[in-house]
Amino acid sequence: MSIDEKPLQICEMANDDSDRKHILVVDDDPVMLKLIRAYLRDDYKVSIVNSGKIAIELLLKCRPDLILLDYMMPLFNGANVLRIVRSKPETADIPVFFLTGQTDTETVAECLSYHPDGYIVKPIAKTALLEKLQNFFEEQ
Repeated sequence: MSIDEKPLQICEMANDDSDRKHILVVDDDPVMLKLIRAYLRDDYKVSIVNSGKIAIELLLKCRPDLILLDYMMPLFNGANVLRIVRSKPETADIPVFFLTGQTDTETVAECLSYHPDGYIVKPIAKTALLEKLQNFFEEQ
């Protein structure tokens, strides 16, 4: 990529005005974004973005019921996004689940040290993801 090229920015806002729960998915992998959106779109309103910076900008415009946040992203990683979300009174209470493909004990411990509301290992099967989200929302 040359210096003048910018990475493709993906930002798709949910345009469904139903009473379904709204989930913001943040991941730098476009394939993972599309897969999770496909898993969730029948049951939830889904917005997707491919960077932490865009996620923070989007939170100024809409308030999701849950954020699924990739932990390992370039430049503005999940930990940075979670810190910002928790530091603002208008977003501090939005639940955040980290998404990560890392399963080693050190990374898992590091992720959990930021106190997300949940932790999901990628890849995850559709039924497992839907069950995890349903259980979370039922406990709210």
